[in-house]
Amino acid sequence: MRDFRFGFNVFDIASHGDFAERCRRAERYGYATALVPDHLGAPAPFPTMVAAADATERLRVGTLVLNAGFWNAHLLAREVATADRLTGGRVELGLGAGHMKWEFDAAGLPWEPFGARAERMTELIAELGGLFGGDGYEAHRPIAEHFGLAELAPVQRAGFGGSGPPLLVGGTGDTVLRAAARHADIVGIAGAYQVKGRPPGTFRLGTAAEAEERVRFVREHAGGRADAVEWNVLVQHVQVTPDRRAEAERIHAERMPEMPVEEILDTPFVLLGTEAQIAEQIRERRERFGFSYVTVHSPFMDVLGPVIERAFG
Repeated sequence: MRDFRFGFNVFDIASHGDFAERCRRAERYGYATALVPDHLGAPAPFPTMVAAADATERLRVGTLVLNAGFWNAHLLAREVATADRLTGGRVELGLGAGHMKWEFDAAGLPWEPFGARAERMTELIAELGGLFGGDGYEAHRPIAEHFGLAELAPVQRAGFGGSGPPLLVGGTGDTVLRAAARHADIVGIAGAYQVKGRPPGTFRLGTAAEAEERVRFVREHAGGRADAVEWNVLVQHVQVTPDRRAEAERIHAERMPEMPVEEILDTPFVLLGTEAQIAEQIRERRERFGFSYVTVHSPFMDVLGPVIERAFG
C-alpha cells in the first residue's frame, strides 16, 4: 500500500510574500505538492510552480491539470523542461481535456465535442514523449554546438517512458481515463461531473459508487501496470466539525439538494468530521479506492493541514 501524499490547488496570488508564506506553511503541515489549475482569470501555471518551489525546500509542484486544448506540444515541452530545471526536478505534469467552453471561446479556440478534446490530450502525451526523448531540434544544433550549449530537457526521467517528469492524467470520461491507464504515473479522479443535458461547466459532485467504478475502469485498462499507478483524489470540500451529519445536512440543503445526505457522507470527494474522523476517512478511502494522493482546493489547505500528521497514524 502506497504512503500518503497531500497536495493543494493554487487559485489565487495576493502578493509574492503572501504566496511564499502560504507555500512554506503548507510544507510545514506536511503537504507534498503545490498544484496549479489551468484556467483563464487564475494564475499562470509555470511561473507559479517555479515560485512555489523557490519559496520552499522540498515542496513538489505540478499542474492539476493543464487544458490540453490550450497547448502546442513544442511550446509546452519547453515550459516543462525549463520549470523542471529551475525547480531542481520537482515538477509533476498533469494533463486533462478541458471542460469550460467559455474559456475556449474567450481564447478564440474552437470548442470541440468531448471525444475530440480527449483525443487531442492523448496525442499531446505522445508528442511530448517524443520531444522529451528525442535528440532535440536539428536546426538548433549548429547554434548549440557553436556556443557549447546543451539541448534543454527535463531533469527527471520518471515519466513519459523514462524521458520526462511524472505524468498525471485527470478526469472522469472513458477516453481520458483510457489514456491515463496507458500512460499516466498518477491517475486523478476528479470529484466534479458534468451534468448531462446541461451547458458545459454545469457540475455535480461524484458519488462513492462512481469513484469505485472509475477506479475499476482504469485498473481494467491498465492491466499489468495497474498496481504501479498512484491514485489521486481531488477533494471538493473539507470541514472540521463535531457533527458530520449536521454538516452534510447543511450541504444538502444549501448546495447539493440533488445528493442525499448519506451519499454526501460516503463520497470520497468530501471530508467531514473531527480531525480524528477525517484522518480515519482518508485511511479508509485509501483502502477502499486506492486514493493515497489526496488533493484539496486552496481554500481548504489550512483546514486539512492539521489533519495530515494524524492521517499517517
